[in-house]
Amino acid sequence: MKKNAAVIGYGGMGAGFHCKHLLESDVCNLAGIYDIDPEKQALAASRGIKVYNSREELLADPTIDIVTIATPNDVHEEIAVAALLAGKNVISEKPVTLSLDSLERMIAVSEKTGKLFSVHQNRRFDVDALAMKKIHDSGEIGEVINIESRIHGSRGIPSDWRGIKKYGGGMLYDWGIHLIDQACMILGYDIKSVRCTFDHITNDEVDDGFQLWIEYASGQTAYIEVGTYNFIAMPRFYMRAKKGSAIISDWRVPAHVVKCKAWHESDVIPVVNGSGLTKTMAPRDNITVDEYDIERPTSDVHDYYRNFVRAIDGLEEQMVTHDQMRCVLKIIMTAFESVEKDGEKIIW
Repeated sequence: MKKNAAVIGYGGMGAGFHCKHLLESDVCNLAGIYDIDPEKQALAASRGIKVYNSREELLADPTIDIVTIATPNDVHEEIAVAALLAGKNVISEKPVTLSLDSLERMIAVSEKTGKLFSVHQNRRFDVDALAMKKIHDSGEIGEVINIESRIHGSRGIPSDWRGIKKYGGGMLYDWGIHLIDQACMILGYDIKSVRCTFDHITNDEVDDGFQLWIEYASGQTAYIEVGTYNFIAMPRFYMRAKKGSAIISDWRVPAHVVKCKAWHESDVIPVVNGSGLTKTMAPRDNITVDEYDIERPTSDVHDYYRNFVRAIDGLEEQMVTHDQMRCVLKIIMTAFESVEKDGEKIIW
């Protein structure tokens, strides 16, 4: 049976993502929305969406099963706690909240009320991240040594609350939370250390870019970079493994793999490189490597809500667990600590 879901916050993600997908959902009905901005209320009403006059009115509606929070980051806890105490299951947009203490309070209310609480990590469904996970899990190029994950743009931070610290602005919270979640989806959650540095090119109040290094207990590492002042973007993903490498140059193209099938180091002939000779950097040929593309995985972002509904009904475990939320947010908090200590490596 379909669940009734209401959205608090009718901005970019609330209107452009959650309401759009809920209107198309096979497991949820869009019950309505509430936003503190009268213009957004009017816009939703003009589109035929039920509009609640207040948050309290929305939470008092006994027909609502799920509340999705799509507001600025600083009020996620306040709204989530109120919704959970009103007997609603809650999905918070990312980042789930702005501190570990805040997250623990939200989880405690969820456990007290017996209602589900999760964070919307929609970019677990990005096909580029899924392709890298597939390569990692298959072992086809051997044990993975490290991954590099980058998102580059050239327009700075959007001119809204994302550029203001008190609202939880900055790229570490905005895009970093996604890329960290993807890295942990691929490499796991057993963290050894974190190191981070920030860019302040177009915004002095919050980071408009960052460089983050995560070391795992396995010895694997992830380098994550977000830039908003890059007019030439570097590859979206790069993976180095014991038997080859993989690259995704852009999220719209498949992963390309180069797999080593023979070493043949003794047969390498030096090549001219620039103004000198090199044997070390001599290119490979098809005798020693295979090159191929990995078929892009299939993905359906609707599966997030499908899983959440099945978890409410006790048919599945929720996809994004409390421990995963704790780990990803702790990486964020540790990254901030590293920045405060001039990029010092922080042992987990």
